[in-house]
Amino acid sequence: RFLAQKAEALGVEIYPGFAADEILYDDTGAVTGIATGDMGVDKSGAQKPEFTRGMELRGRYTVFAEGARGHLTKQLIAKYGLDAGRDVPKFGIGLKELWKVKPEKHKPGLVQHAFGWPLDSKTGGGAFLYHIDDEQVVVGFVVHLNYQNPWLSPFDEFQRFKTHPFFRDTFEGGKRISYGARAITEGGYQSVPKLSFPGGVLVGCAAGFVNVPRIKGSHNAVLSGILAADHLLDALSAERSHDELASYEAAWRASAIGADLKKVRNMKPLWSRFGTFIGIPLGALDMWTNTFGFSLFGTLKHGKTDAASLKPAKDCEKIAYPRPDGVLTFDKLSSVFLSNTNHEENQQVHLVVKDMALQKASEHDVFAGPSNRYCPAGVYEWVEEGADAPRFQINAQNCVHCKTCDIKDPNQNITWTAPEGGGGPNYPNM
Repeated sequence: RFLAQKAEALGVEIYPGFAADEILYDDTGAVTGIATGDMGVDKSGAQKPEFTRGMELRGRYTVFAEGARGHLTKQLIAKYGLDAGRDVPKFGIGLKELWKVKPEKHKPGLVQHAFGWPLDSKTGGGAFLYHIDDEQVVVGFVVHLNYQNPWLSPFDEFQRFKTHPFFRDTFEGGKRISYGARAITEGGYQSVPKLSFPGGVLVGCAAGFVNVPRIKGSHNAVLSGILAADHLLDALSAERSHDELASYEAAWRASAIGADLKKVRNMKPLWSRFGTFIGIPLGALDMWTNTFGFSLFGTLKHGKTDAASLKPAKDCEKIAYPRPDGVLTFDKLSSVFLSNTNHEENQQVHLVVKDMALQKASEHDVFAGPSNRYCPAGVYEWVEEGADAPRFQINAQNCVHCKTCDIKDPNQNITWTAPEGGGGPNYPNM
């Protein structure tokens, strides 16, 4: 909000409530802009009385800053082969709550990080607590999405985390006031796709600039915006348009972003390969040697995609999560309520299942319906009632736009698309 005010004071136009829905190309295949989604289309695809056609926004260059697993970025990577020669992308899901705590529990400026519990040693993840102003505490929990057990629920692991004796005292007597969730890029240095293509560039988490051990990406997002702007200014000053900004792609690894990510490039692969108790010490050692300019491991590969990491349910132990108490731990639906999520109900479902038969034969029959657990908002259900049971039900109005389904579905059978503009969560102070 602060930066938006600064940008508008400089003449930047911001269009909240309008989702970028389509990429525009010229006859040569160069990007020329985007189109916003149509408004007023019902579930059947018919135009309602209030139908409004989307707008085309065209420019000499288009900067894509969609965050992790952006639906347009995903199309650009496929169209231009931007992932050629790169390692597979990796992601985590971050869940966050904002609490109003008792004055005596509040320590302004305190930052706490944790990893491990309640996750098992094979599952990566961690947590953070930030004491901000007005007696508020932000608590977050991240689960790496290459976990293997389809019975695992990141949301319920987060709720269990808050019960740890070291942290639960912070929340006693307090009140939860907001909730949200979002995918996080975790591939790092070796997974960053090519950032330039004819007519545009990728920046921020669309490019995958998160520093995993620091649980931090805002710094590199800002730096990538500055770096892209410098190269765009040169191009615009030279009266160029719709060509490839190759100088930006060539510059990022030698920039502060590249230096930041290169030092930590092996933390995620080591953690995934050797687990928490061995992988993290090895990663810390590698980060230390990288401060002197060398690595004992070189640059490690990530291996499988997050979608391919799940094991069949029969090969994994079922996890019994405790019932929420409504005081410290909560259920998904009451949490979604606090996210202020809202979608126009009579609109086309924005979560597209390509093959419903495959969803039943694999996601349900082999993996025991993990979508019901990896989704932090109760969007997906396997309903076991009636003659057509089991039936895959999508409660799209609950969607908090985290993109986890687009990442973790074992068959990559679910595609997240932009809902009607203005829909989704409305996070206060998150």
